[in-house]
Amino acid sequence: MKTKLDLAQAARWFHALSDETRLEIVRRLGDGERCVCDLTDALGAAQSRLSFHLKTLKVAGIVTDRKQGRWVYYSLNPDVLDAIAEFAAAAKPPPEAAWRTEGGCCA
Repeated sequence: MKTKLDLAQAARWFHALSDETRLEIVRRLGDGERCVCDLTDALGAAQSRLSFHLKTLKVAGIVTDRKQGRWVYYSLNPDVLDAIAEFAAAAKPPPEAAWRTEGGCCA
């Protein structure tokens, strides 16, 4: 059973992933670290709009950043991606756990 903290963290992750632009950022970062200017060009997004989405993903822990000179590079946090996958896998019922109405509360 998930604790309240686990559920609150999962809610932050899924909120951060609930936007198409942020999902596209995650997809593109799946190919490796990217400079913010590369993401701006690839997504055709204004830098300020992209910064908002990157901050949302960073606060949720899904992406990390590092500064090199005047550029900022973003990458995915593999530990958080593993935790999201584990959370989703734990929510999936096993194949033999088909819903039955016989003898259930709605029968």
